[in-house]
Amino acid sequence: MRIHHLNCISACALGGHWMDGCTPSLMQRAPLCCHCLLVETPTGLVLVDTGYGLRDVREPRRRLSPFFLWLMDPDLREEMTAVRQIRRLGFDTADVRDIVLTHLDFDHAGGLDDFPRARVHLLAREHDAALAQRGWLDRQRYRPQQWTQRQHWHTYAPSHGGGWFGFDCVRELEGVPHDILLVPLAGHTLGHAGVAVRSQHGWLLQAGDAYFHHREMDAERPWCPPGLRAYQTMMEKDRPARLGNQARLRALAQGHAGEEVRVICAHDNREFEQLAGRSLSSLP
Repeated sequence: MRIHHLNCISACALGGHWMDGCTPSLMQRAPLCCHCLLVETPTGLVLVDTGYGLRDVREPRRRLSPFFLWLMDPDLREEMTAVRQIRRLGFDTADVRDIVLTHLDFDHAGGLDDFPRARVHLLAREHDAALAQRGWLDRQRYRPQQWTQRQHWHTYAPSHGGGWFGFDCVRELEGVPHDILLVPLAGHTLGHAGVAVRSQHGWLLQAGDAYFHHREMDAERPWCPPGLRAYQTMMEKDRPARLGNQARLRALAQGHAGEEVRVICAHDNREFEQLAGRSLSSLP
């Protein structure tokens, strides 16, 4: 299977250097990618996360939280949405048969309405938490305005499934090739998951927001810029689970030395540019 790497609208995070470790000033905003995967399979296209969607670009104040618009100030350009990039690659949007979600945060699920016929796969606990809207933060991060159609959603209990490189309850997905798996990685949200994809180069695990910076996967001295570390703490729903899963991902990344399994996250610019072979703002 062939994997395309899409940056589906970068955030421009408040805090500059404290958020990415390389922006020169704290007064500048730091670009943070939204790394989605488009997978060519024998049965059609599979999209892993959607990033922001067309309606987010056109109606941001109706669709998105004022708090996160201020904090993250996404670079809302129509050409960077998944639906536009997929067409640029020469595909029809109807070719997207399935969408697999790491979680339902506003910057990962905003494009769902751009693919109304696609089946959507996610963990049941994420679905339930997003609908429950318990507390102020959940009402900011989960935006039902972004997913107005749910008739094609498939949810999966996190207590079922098999093993995969030391992870338990890993799920194959209904109607999706067996080379795409849903890997529970609770912590950032209660139903957060990674998505593992096997290509000719081995396994690629898109770990979503289980971590945010590539140096968090360092074996001996894991590190994250302080602002980004604070953001992760603010957004976490289960701290012991989040930190435990980071440790497991670190062991997985180091144990296979990037050969059999490569671990990536959704918002690290270096990881995106290495895999995509282009800058954040460039189109495929």
